[in-house]
Amino acid sequence: MPSRNQRAARVAVLADSDTRWKWGVLTARRIAPDSTVPTGFVLRGRATPTARQLAETGVSDTAPREVTGTEFLREVRDAAGRGEGYDVIVLALVGGTVRALLQGLAELALERRPVLVTGYVGVVYEKLADGLLLRHGADVVLANSRHDAERFRAVYEGVGADPAAVVEAALPFLGGAPYMSETGRDTLVFAAQPSVPVTRAERAHVLRRLAGHARLHPGREVLLKLRSKPGEHTTHLEEFPYQKLVRDLPVPPNFRLVYGHMGEVLDRTDLLVTVSSTAALEALHRRIPTAILTDLGVREALGNHHFIGSGLLTSFDRLDRGEVPVPDERWLSRQGVGVGGPGTVPYERAFDAARERVAALLAGPALPPIAPYYTAETAGGYLPGVLARHRLDVTAPEPRESGVRRIVREVARGAYRHGVQRVAPVIRRLGEL
Repeated sequence: MPSRNQRAARVAVLADSDTRWKWGVLTARRIAPDSTVPTGFVLRGRATPTARQLAETGVSDTAPREVTGTEFLREVRDAAGRGEGYDVIVLALVGGTVRALLQGLAELALERRPVLVTGYVGVVYEKLADGLLLRHGADVVLANSRHDAERFRAVYEGVGADPAAVVEAALPFLGGAPYMSETGRDTLVFAAQPSVPVTRAERAHVLRRLAGHARLHPGREVLLKLRSKPGEHTTHLEEFPYQKLVRDLPVPPNFRLVYGHMGEVLDRTDLLVTVSSTAALEALHRRIPTAILTDLGVREALGNHHFIGSGLLTSFDRLDRGEVPVPDERWLSRQGVGVGGPGTVPYERAFDAARERVAALLAGPALPPIAPYYTAETAGGYLPGVLARHRLDVTAPEPRESGVRRIVREVARGAYRHGVQRVAPVIRRLGEL
């Protein structure tokens, strides 16, 4: 069999949500451009994306296969046994799941294991230390900017963990044409997030101010960009979906809700407003005027503290008066979205270092055993709980499932998701009365 550096690399992407699927596929293409088409997998769970959500990412014509963690490990093991083992695996997952998969992959004891790549899908504004330490052990931990790379290395060095895996890159989905205003077009887009803000009162405030802004500016189109439709799931469950709250609010005709690919929405955006969405970085990369709201405070829980020093923090009162923030060029450069700024690496070269590291690992000798920071020795009171939540065991007998049983399982899974997203929030609200 030809060596890994004599043939196109075989790449797998395992994701646990639609946004991470998008990040994972685009990352795979950038770090292994000479590879075969990535084989896609999505984890079965409460946030498993629908076919519509996956298609809307626009990153692949082939739908990923839905699997459990154990099924994915079996696929990796069996592919290696057939002589078709994966050379690179992109783990587009939350930190705890990454750590569990690292454990499972280590226990496979493959003769030549794949290069393991992970990272973050957007702005890292919470659980920095824990998230990074859960990801430690991967061969490449991608940082989306110089700012993140410095923070990541500082965390690893500060606990005595090897920081060599941290590689500076960028968000893989930045792109699109630079902003150009069009005569007769005036569109404000609010990029909603499933987890920020959380409370009904805060979300109602956002809706009222958006509707009020639309009334003050009848010639402006005001769009509320949503990620998921009612009944669909994201990584974070929404207790108070905007779609439901807006039903109780009189809105002017120039205010409406929209879905779809963010890049396509940005194509017609003249002002992007958000609390802390990664969509802000997409807009800034294209030089679209961007505003980060302070109406609900500048708080770590909201994530907008990440934009301190950006020049973008503002309020609805100022937006109503027609004021538009001006971004700080030095801040943009450190965040990996500065175009042509001092010391800025052109975006088309942002993945050079990651690509070179992956190529070197593939061309070198067999990789050493996976060595994460969190072990029974360093985190004996924490790690067992992380691993127990995933229950990965490739040695367990694989269940044989009849057609009827598969249908029953799908119905049960649908009922579970309905209970988590619909029934549980109602029960919690009743409990607060």
